[in-house]
Amino acid sequence: MTTINVSTPSLQSSGGGSSASSGNSIAAQIAQIAEKITQLTQKLKDVPNGSGSTEDKKKQQEMIQTQIKMLQTQLAQLQRQQAEEAQQKQEQKQLRAEGVNIPSADHQIDVYI
Repeated sequence: MTTINVSTPSLQSSGGGSSASSGNSIAAQIAQIAEKITQLTQKLKDVPNGSGSTEDKKKQQEMIQTQIKMLQTQLAQLQRQQAEEAQQKQEQKQLRAEGVNIPSADHQIDVYI
């Protein structure tokens, strides 16, 4: 009987950390996941040429496809988070650009005519 060795990728959940420190790590995680997907896709292509019964190959392909789907889901989540952080930074830049022109309760002038 043939032994099927398939490594399970570790999934990291991204919590509510500060956006300043997680900016680079999100990009790094995205790159790592993309690399894992590429590796698993290559494994998936190599399965039909490997040894073992047709049933074993089919099970191995299904396991690899499941891993790829999980990684794609995680990748989409990280990309969405990265886009949200970029949007927040853009909004903060716009607020800073407007500067004093933003009315607030502390900066009001009463004009009597």
